[in-house]
Amino acid sequence: MTLERRGQYTASMRIGSVVYETPFVLAPLAGLTDSPMRRICRRLGASMVWTEMVSAEGLVRDGAKSHELLAFAEEERPIAFQIFGARPEAMAGAAARVATLDPDVIDINVGCPAKKVIRGGAGAALMREPALLREIASAVVEAAGRPVTAKIRSGWDADSLNAVDVAVALEECGVSAVAVHPRTRAQGFRGAADWSVIRDVANSVSVPVLGSGDVRTAADALRMLETTSCAAVMIGRAAVGNPWLFQSAETLRRTGAIADAATLAETLATAMEQLNLMVEAKGEHRGVLEMRKHLVAYLRGFRGASHLRAELVRIDGHAAVLERLRAAMDEYTP
Repeated sequence: MTLERRGQYTASMRIGSVVYETPFVLAPLAGLTDSPMRRICRRLGASMVWTEMVSAEGLVRDGAKSHELLAFAEEERPIAFQIFGARPEAMAGAAARVATLDPDVIDINVGCPAKKVIRGGAGAALMREPALLREIASAVVEAAGRPVTAKIRSGWDADSLNAVDVAVALEECGVSAVAVHPRTRAQGFRGAADWSVIRDVANSVSVPVLGSGDVRTAADALRMLETTSCAAVMIGRAAVGNPWLFQSAETLRRTGAIADAATLAETLATAMEQLNLMVEAKGEHRGVLEMRKHLVAYLRGFRGASHLRAELVRIDGHAAVLERLRAAMDEYTP
């Protein structure tokens, strides 16, 4: 990955032969960043997207669920497939298998704090096993046939803050970029993200670093770029229900102006588009069910929408939800 700069901000970045238009990308979020959400975010300014994390063990065993998580549309490119696991041979096998689907990047998850992932020795557990992580990273780089990145945390806990050492090791293994979520595994997603960890990593490796954590607004995204020397900013949960955040951050970066928030009509139209994609990808029942958390997020912040949110999580049927959303355009004001 290489980058060019405009002033103190990243003007573009490159992984392999792919150039990314802006320094704002969609973070991987389990249960959220499926293909419909990724497509919406790409259309609204995310310069790259990550899949939900996928089990290497599931992939090498041809698990249907694991392969389903990798379904994507060409309009999502550039896309990174994120895999997790604790066995170098399984991670290499998974990388070789997903490479046949031609992702732009393969990403190693070294940050998930979930107990079921940790129990298997994967995710953030690898922050405690630098020798094993070296084996995994080297094996994935050799098998991938394309750029490999990794997403890490500050460390396992406050007594083992080793993000810099881990990032240096990953670079030595051939990893092309490192994303840093500056909380420990012990913190999970609690407390404040310590952005100084991102800066320390960025100042310690030659591969570019992507920052993640506590980016809720366009101003937050710009502040992370300014204060950490990161090459790009990963936006995660703040983009759920607000995919315009990528556009807003880029507008602020280029012009210094705060973009107008999406209107209620724009919000509902985009929510309907995502619902249609969900049903197309997953079938009516599952698509409507999984869309409910996104609908609640889309409507957050609109005055008078609490009753609508409560209704939408009870309505069954694709057509019925669309009908209620269309009616809402005339009933509610922002």
